[in-house]
Amino acid sequence: MLAQGLRDGRPEAWRTLYDAFAERVWRSVARLMGPGNPNLADVVQDTFIAAAKSARQFDDHRGSLWHWLWGIARRHLALHFRKQSQRDRLQAAVQLMGNATHRDPHEAAEQAEFVRAVLAELPPEHCDALTARYLDDASVEQMATDERSTEAAIRSRLARARQSFRSRWEERMAIPIRPTGGSK
Repeated sequence: MLAQGLRDGRPEAWRTLYDAFAERVWRSVARLMGPGNPNLADVVQDTFIAAAKSARQFDDHRGSLWHWLWGIARRHLALHFRKQSQRDRLQAAVQLMGNATHRDPHEAAEQAEFVRAVLAELPPEHCDALTARYLDDASVEQMATDERSTEAAIRSRLARARQSFRSRWEERMAIPIRPTGGSK
């Protein structure tokens, strides 16, 4: 049993876990960070290191290895995006408010990074629904088939996910402006 091997710290269990999930973790993280992000490898590596450190607490009755590993990856993604500087967020806010008259590729990349940061902070079911629909371009019908659900349930989940995204987006956009000198 792989889970027991991980809890026991057996090297062959770690090789099996890595072989089974490394590509899936990489692709999932890349989807949220952007495939060209220079920190992509670090987040994936941090995920597997954290998994190694917490393997003894893994409980296969609480979920699958993938969900456990993806939860660790999502925490590391969130940490990555939290480390972004206030300056980067402010620049994204200025762009989104329409003050940038000519968008260059750098500005578009910053906005995409901001969107990915918000996605990474959403609950997994919301992030997965939005990325499947809008990044992977899956139809509602296909999503329903893949999840063995109804189209109405998928539409409802997407509506909740969009609301969650909007709320988190607005929270991130609420950057406090500190007074700078001037009259008292």
